[in-house]
Amino acid sequence: MNPFLKAPNILTRRSFLRQSMYAGAGLSAASNAIRDLRLINSAMATQPALTGYKALVCVFLSGGNDSNNWIVPTDATTFDQYTTIRGNLALPSSSLLPMYSTGTTPYQDSDGHTFGFHPSGARLRTLFGEDKLAVLFNVGTLVRPTTRAQYNSGLAAYRPPQLFSHSDQVTQWQTSIPDQPPSTGWGGRVADLVNGPASNPSTSISMSVSVAGSNTFEVGNQIAQYQVSTSGAVVLAGTLPGSTTADPLIAGTGARARALQAINNLTPAQSGINNLQRAALADVTKNAIAKGELLNTNIAASLDPTDAPAGGYTNAQQTAGFAAGQTFKWNTGLTGIYNTSMTGFTDGLGGFPNTTLGTQLKMVARLIKARGAGGFNMKRQIFFCNVGGYDTHTSQVSVNGTDQPTNANGAHYKLLAEVNDCMFAFQRAMEQLGESSNVTAFTASDFSRTLPTNSQGSDHGWGGHHIIVGGAVKGGQTYGHLPTFAVNGPDDTGLGRWIPTLAVDQYSATLAKWFGVDASEMANIFPNLGRFSSSDLGFML
Repeated sequence: MNPFLKAPNILTRRSFLRQSMYAGAGLSAASNAIRDLRLINSAMATQPALTGYKALVCVFLSGGNDSNNWIVPTDATTFDQYTTIRGNLALPSSSLLPMYSTGTTPYQDSDGHTFGFHPSGARLRTLFGEDKLAVLFNVGTLVRPTTRAQYNSGLAAYRPPQLFSHSDQVTQWQTSIPDQPPSTGWGGRVADLVNGPASNPSTSISMSVSVAGSNTFEVGNQIAQYQVSTSGAVVLAGTLPGSTTADPLIAGTGARARALQAINNLTPAQSGINNLQRAALADVTKNAIAKGELLNTNIAASLDPTDAPAGGYTNAQQTAGFAAGQTFKWNTGLTGIYNTSMTGFTDGLGGFPNTTLGTQLKMVARLIKARGAGGFNMKRQIFFCNVGGYDTHTSQVSVNGTDQPTNANGAHYKLLAEVNDCMFAFQRAMEQLGESSNVTAFTASDFSRTLPTNSQGSDHGWGGHHIIVGGAVKGGQTYGHLPTFAVNGPDDTGLGRWIPTLAVDQYSATLAKWFGVDASEMANIFPNLGRFSSSDLGFML
């Protein structure tokens, strides 16, 4: 039954909220939402119940990562082409970190290319050598498989709308429906499909959690994304569990507590007014407070000496010292994070980098640690992280006015170093929790960038390279094909922008299949998937 169809003249609280939501969205948005609901409703009828635990972690590199300098071909012919076209952005061969298949044997793909990681990527190279990291070449938004001739024809059938636009390409990456206006993200549609009593016994928190604010990727019709900060759920100050008769979640007699108690009392029975909107507001407020307290309580056990508790330290904790009472340790193997003067941390090893991505991934790790029967009781979770700064039109490799591609203080160097350290730390944390084979992290970005330099940086591109990390990844390999490094060559739009040879649909569908989406339901999640030759790119076990 279509959930938008209700008996006439019968207004329930749920239908009231739903009608209110779509009244302001416009007829076009409502029709898109109905289309997406039909896709999910038809899929839910046959999607089998899931067993075990799995989590997907999207790491979005906002602005358009220049992946041409992330994984670089090192075979003589292709490297010469790379240096000629890249100009002042080119990395010297001596700085690249060779990718090995086993031991010290250089990895070689099916086209005979060898590769090196960016000089900041030593830890990613380690994961590649441990078969826990795979590289996916030249993936991007595609309406259908597209050749250079078809692109140059100008037909809309071969060009995603608003190609090279940040906002549009972000949306298309996160929805995997480039040729029509969707109202949901592909992560949200997956959550709508697999969430249920058998797959996620508890409804304590949403299975879709963002540690980077609102996003399109996790927008669903039935499962709403739950946003948390890097220190936990954002709760209203002064609303810790209490013992008031009106509501045990809200204690105190101050103005804020009284206002919240008044909101929570706005039910028809308590207010004497049969007002669905007031009652719905009361329900939302109570639910938000309860979920926030539940989340923060369950992640408290994984506070480490570099964490401040949600809500900050008390005066007593600040007086006692930064690491007061916190003895949990993340065994990531990194140095310079835990201070050897902290009690119980004499070797100084471990921890997550104190960076935008580092603190986000640490919160994801804490939420995964609390996912079991004694905590959230979740069998499936989807997480979203985001880090910006990748729109490197200028000063991409410039340090103090001089082009220095290998200088660790360069803008792009620091960005890639952050990904290197943080994704390595996250993988080691999953191993510590015994969840390595159950958690897969993957990168995404608006687009890659032009191979030719603009003299100061690189401009908006199209197809790019990405990495997938986890114990269930068929790592130590690359997938897809490196584009031909030639401006106006067979893989170029004409400005050194690579026409993708793999679609976001294929990339996403491979992850969704591992996550548990049944093969018969893929078309309901990815409507355009049938246009491509393969729905499984093979990089997952």
